[in-house]
Amino acid sequence: QVQLVESGGGSVQAGGSLRLSCAASGFTYSSYCVGWFRQTPGKEREGVARISTGSGSTYYADSVKGRFIISQDKAKNTLYLQMNTLKPEDTAMYYCAAGPLCSSSPRLYNYWGQGTQVTVSS
Repeated sequence: QVQLVESGGGSVQAGGSLRLSCAASGFTYSSYCVGWFRQTPGKEREGVARISTGSGSTYYADSVKGRFIISQDKAKNTLYLQMNTLKPEDTAMYYCAAGPLCSSSPRLYNYWGQGTQVTVSS
């Protein structure tokens, strides 16, 4: 059974930091691209950062570049997102996802976690 379980969300003031984790199981982690997406009510889900588990290549959305860092522990099949210098506009539900191809399109990701809420107050 495929599972992606996120943790680490919460409430923080602007300028603060949070670290999200995503524990993956039930599929061959090293054969997938894994990433973080976020969504606010009434808006489309947007890609935040992704990593090719094999090569380690990373990609960041312009809105988070220089503030967020995506990383992985392949021994634990776990994905992380270190979020620094958080802004109120980072407030969203954050989802972990895995798919066969690295893409900014959420439609190309097969597996999704349940999401973890991040709220940044000004």
